[in-house]
Amino acid sequence: MAWNLDSSRPIYAQIIEKVQLDIIAGIYRPGDKLPSVRDLAAVAGVNPNTMQKALSELERNGLVHSLRTSGRFITEDKDMIERMREDLASAHIQEFLEKMGQMGFDSKKIIELIQKMVKEDQS
Repeated sequence: MAWNLDSSRPIYAQIIEKVQLDIIAGIYRPGDKLPSVRDLAAVAGVNPNTMQKALSELERNGLVHSLRTSGRFITEDKDMIERMREDLASAHIQEFLEKMGQMGFDSKKIIELIQKMVKEDQS
């Protein structure tokens, strides 16, 4: 099944985000070998060159590394992964707060709504 990619944004950027989310979620664990470029491209439903571009960017960022004859692997730097996880969460929270502010909610009301939802979710 192809990944759900949006044509209004660069595909390679969405691939980077998807792989990052898969790492954060534990689908790919530190030290795991990634599938080949061709296999990932087939699963994602994209051109292998696009997948190669995304994986190269992940390599430049240090999240993935290559072993010449063995393929690409997820970094074993758990601190890096945790920082990435926190950075991504912070970005989503900031976006959420901005949207709530645009709707006229202040911090107190936002917290009340979140607490209410958490209580409902735990029921």
